[in-house]
Amino acid sequence: MVKAEKFIEEAIADIRQKAGDDYVVMALSGGVDSSVCAELAKRAIGERLIPIYVDTGLMRKGESDRIRELFSDINLKMVDAADEFISALSGVTDPEEKRKIIGEKFIRVFEREARETKAAYLLQGTIYPDIIESEGGIKSHHNVGGLPVDIDFKGVIEPLVDLYKDEVREVAGALAMPVEIQHRMPFPGPGLAVRCVGEVTEEKIAIVREANAIAEEELVEQFKPWQCLAAVIGLGTGVKGDIRLHGWIVAVRAVYSRDAMTAEPVEVPWENLHRIASRITAEIPGVSRVVYDITPKPPATIEYE
Repeated sequence: MVKAEKFIEEAIADIRQKAGDDYVVMALSGGVDSSVCAELAKRAIGERLIPIYVDTGLMRKGESDRIRELFSDINLKMVDAADEFISALSGVTDPEEKRKIIGEKFIRVFEREARETKAAYLLQGTIYPDIIESEGGIKSHHNVGGLPVDIDFKGVIEPLVDLYKDEVREVAGALAMPVEIQHRMPFPGPGLAVRCVGEVTEEKIAIVREANAIAEEELVEQFKPWQCLAAVIGLGTGVKGDIRLHGWIVAVRAVYSRDAMTAEPVEVPWENLHRIASRITAEIPGVSRVVYDITPKPPATIEYE
């Protein structure tokens, strides 16, 4: 395990040395990785840090409002780029292509913001599993394999690139960050796009956003999973009332993990699963059935794409 205090000291010195006298823009999603990066960079370069939260239109229900509340004490810039992201994903079905489009869109947004503020560097919360999965061909993370080759920055600063998720949480504790941030459930950088199997549409995003909210309400407090989610995985025949429905199939997934490299499914009792299925099919028009995914990682990944 990382020695948190020593890591903090070295990371602050490294950020300060790499940034020099320049301004730095950073991708702040509100997850523990980017939040730790923000705290380290704030201590390293102070007001020369420009944290930016990009609302891609692919966020969880209420996410943007909660991020605004959590980071009200820093000069966080909120950028609404939903139309750009959703439009760029239109007609795209391949998971790798989706990730690369999202990675490039993020970079272009940050480049645009950097030009306005004369920032020279991009700082992001890449961690070691992102590198392993991208370089191993498992999937391209938007901040690693999904990055475009041509980037208009002097460089990219990644203070956490040698750490696993549990080590990042340990550093967050040593930095005395709020418990909610320390233990915030992971959420993928590409957002709900990787929870829509196939093409990303506004209809599917709306369905998966509501289904995710229900899954989290029903599972997080009682079972304390590492991660839980809902995904739209296809179409299937169903019946609502006396009417035949060719509706969406929603898969619910909840796992325990330590570092996201392996994961085991949460053994959710039947009565809880029944309530989740009942809520999703009753509260979300267009959903015809709900399934629960019990596959460990490996062979499955935690997310669907």
